[in-house]
Amino acid sequence: MPLTVLDANNPEQEFPTLNKALSVPDGLLAIGGCLSKKRLLNAYRHGVFPWFNPDDPILWWSPDPRLVLFPHKLIISRSLKKTLRKAIFSVTFDQAFDDVINACAQPRQQSTGTWITSEMDCAYRELHQLGMAHSVEAWCDNELVGGLYGVAIGQVFFGESMFHTQTDASKVAFIHLIQQFKDWGYQMIDCQVHTNHLASLGAEEIKRDEFKKLLTQYCDASVHTKAWQTG
Repeated sequence: MPLTVLDANNPEQEFPTLNKALSVPDGLLAIGGCLSKKRLLNAYRHGVFPWFNPDDPILWWSPDPRLVLFPHKLIISRSLKKTLRKAIFSVTFDQAFDDVINACAQPRQQSTGTWITSEMDCAYRELHQLGMAHSVEAWCDNELVGGLYGVAIGQVFFGESMFHTQTDASKVAFIHLIQQFKDWGYQMIDCQVHTNHLASLGAEEIKRDEFKKLLTQYCDASVHTKAWQTG
C-alpha cells in the first residue's frame, strides 16, 4: 500500500485513516508535511505522532498496539518507593523546558545520533510557549538530573521523551507527574511504543482502535484549572 505524502503547505490536511498504516514497519502512516502547531495537534488528536532521523523526511506513525498508562494503574516498585522516601530528588513542572528537551536530544548509549532534530526542537518549544507542551524536571543539589516532556490535550498527555543522568531520576519525575495527574483529572498517558522501562511503571498495550476511541472521549474533556501550576 503506497504511503500518503502530506502537503507541507497545508497544515490542516487530514491524515489518512489509521487502518492504512503499514504493518512493516509497524504503524508508518504518512510521509512529509510540516511540524506546524496545527499539524502536530491534529496528529496527536488522531493517534499519530512524528518520528524520524535527521536525514529522513518527516515520518508519521500510529502503531498497533499502542502503549498507554492509566494513572490509577501506576506501579511503584519497592526499590522506587525506597528512593522516593529518601527524597533524593526534587521535582518541578515547566521550570526548565528548554534544558529538558536539550538533554533528551543528546545521543544515548550505543547511539551517535538523535531523533530530536532542530526542526522537532523548534516545533515543541513553540508548543511549550503556547501552553501545549510541558516538562517535568528532577533535580539533585540544584542540578537537572532527569526529566521528560510531552504534549497535553484535554485529559490526555502524549509523552515524547525522557532522560536521566542519575539512576531513577526520570522514573521519579514520571511518578510525581502521574500522581499530579490523578489530582488534575488526566485520564491517560500515551507512551507510544513498548519499553521495559515504562511497562515496569504500569504502562500497557491496547489496540489502536481502542486508543482512538479513548482519544475521542478524552481530548475534548477539561482538566483542573490548577494543572501545571504546581511545582
